[in-house]
Amino acid sequence: MVKSVRTWGKHLGLAGALVLAGVPAAALDQLLISAPGANAALSGALEAASLTRQAERDGRIAPQDLLAAARADYARLQAVLYAQGHYGGTIGITLDGREAAAIALLDAPVRVGTVQITVRPGPRFAFSAASVAPLAPGTVLPEGFVVGAPALSGEIVAATGAAIGTWRAAGHAKAEVAAQSLVADHRAATLAALVTLHPGARLRFGALSTSGAQRLRPDRLAEIAGLPTGEQFSPAALARVQARLRRSGIFSSIALTEAATPGPGDTLDMALTVVEAPLRRFGFGAELSSRDGGKVSAYWLHRNLWGGGERLRLEGDVSGIGASTGGADLRASVRIDRPATFSPDTQAFAEARIERLQEADHDATAFSLGFGLSHDFSDRLTGTAAVQFSTSRVTDAFATERFRQVSLPADLAWDRRDSTSNPTRGFWLGGGATPFAGFGGTGSGVQLRGEARGYRAIGGRVVLAGRAQAGSVLGSALLQTPREYLFHSGGGGTVRGQPYQSLGVEVLRGFDLVPMGGASFAAVSAELRADVTSKIGMVAFYDAGFVGISGGFGDGNWHAGAGLGLRYATGIGPIRLDLAMPVAGNTGDGLQIYLGIGQSF
Repeated sequence: MVKSVRTWGKHLGLAGALVLAGVPAAALDQLLISAPGANAALSGALEAASLTRQAERDGRIAPQDLLAAARADYARLQAVLYAQGHYGGTIGITLDGREAAAIALLDAPVRVGTVQITVRPGPRFAFSAASVAPLAPGTVLPEGFVVGAPALSGEIVAATGAAIGTWRAAGHAKAEVAAQSLVADHRAATLAALVTLHPGARLRFGALSTSGAQRLRPDRLAEIAGLPTGEQFSPAALARVQARLRRSGIFSSIALTEAATPGPGDTLDMALTVVEAPLRRFGFGAELSSRDGGKVSAYWLHRNLWGGGERLRLEGDVSGIGASTGGADLRASVRIDRPATFSPDTQAFAEARIERLQEADHDATAFSLGFGLSHDFSDRLTGTAAVQFSTSRVTDAFATERFRQVSLPADLAWDRRDSTSNPTRGFWLGGGATPFAGFGGTGSGVQLRGEARGYRAIGGRVVLAGRAQAGSVLGSALLQTPREYLFHSGGGGTVRGQPYQSLGVEVLRGFDLVPMGGASFAAVSAELRADVTSKIGMVAFYDAGFVGISGGFGDGNWHAGAGLGLRYATGIGPIRLDLAMPVAGNTGDGLQIYLGIGQSF
């Protein structure tokens, strides 16, 4: 009998435990946040800063979680009050009537039904004194850090940061706050903010120590970084060092830290710690146009070929797949880049390229070999110059010709956009010249080209974007100019709605008119981009292009296209779908569809 009772008791205990397991241990009925006397901006800031509100939204309503969030909210909400200039406010946070600050973390209630947060901001204080001293010449303090202005804590922080930043820009790397006095007069609702700085000595860059590189040689790491040892300390110089290291493409992580104390002779040593990115990388891309056909591309990259940061890139693409005119074009290239050649901001490169093209007006097989330098004048301004040998065999409706030339291509680009994949503000300017000297029947001259893009945001959801392109070949007769230097218009890169390279010129050869590229080119594009949601955008666009028979933009023809597009935002840029129709010219008709990644320009 005793055994039977114990057995039943065991079963009942297990059943009770199962029943209790199905009952929630805690359920939050309501969370109330009130701020009597606060304006809408302050109320919103308090709501956004509350960890308790965030825990409720995330479903973390266990009593222990709510208590921890409530206790942390005292400091967070106090910081919001100070940021808005309220230094006499009071904060009360209760869990079912008990003040959260009085509840030990290990003594959390079994259940929390109601959380009440009450913030009484009190009056907004004004500065009765606002001073940061001493100041370096040229220091500009925030406009809000003056006597009589609202005493926002952020203004004090900003003023102190601006003063220290100016001292550091003048070489005083260890400038710091020596003392500060913040005195609140609650009767007058004023705050006296007095900050005293200690600029320290003017320092020069000392030695650079490096660590973390596994395959890259330490001497090459120092050359790529280009720390100006011996020169006056400058935060801008440190930013340039980090930019060089990022541009090299070798590292996944970069940390550049200053020594805690100056060294002998007022020098400041630096420590550079890097983590190398994976040695190899590959990628691919695809685009599609209803008339121009499809394009697939792929590349393989080796980031550190010989231990000196040399990058080897193998790349190939096939375009014009299924195009309505011409045929499939094949391209393959190999390129080696060496950073920090001659100077930390100069890269040397060697490149070989081979192409097999089937264009609407000719077929061509081409090979080129080039050596050159690219230089970063700043993070925004870059230039490239090279010497290149090219040879091509071109067949059109009239004859087969061979072109051979040596050229000196040079390009300059100034990028002031806020984003490379989806810009909303700024501009991009690029231009170049390619003088060339031909052999045999190939002419000699110069190809000039330029492009400008601009972006302007209107409100928070609309962007106006524009692009202008131009090019000209001077000094070489049209028929003697290598075909790769001549210009066409039409397709996704110039005029959407018109077939790819559909606009060129016609020249008389024998008794026949033979189509080919022109010696001058101009194109304009305008887009109105509007975000419908955070992920989806709509675009309306208009493109127009011109190709002339001479380099002086004389005799030639125009065509134009217009349409609508859809954008879907992704982590690598927007997916682009454009639908376009011709609106002027006689080079195409019917709807054309373009699909790719990234904005059209």
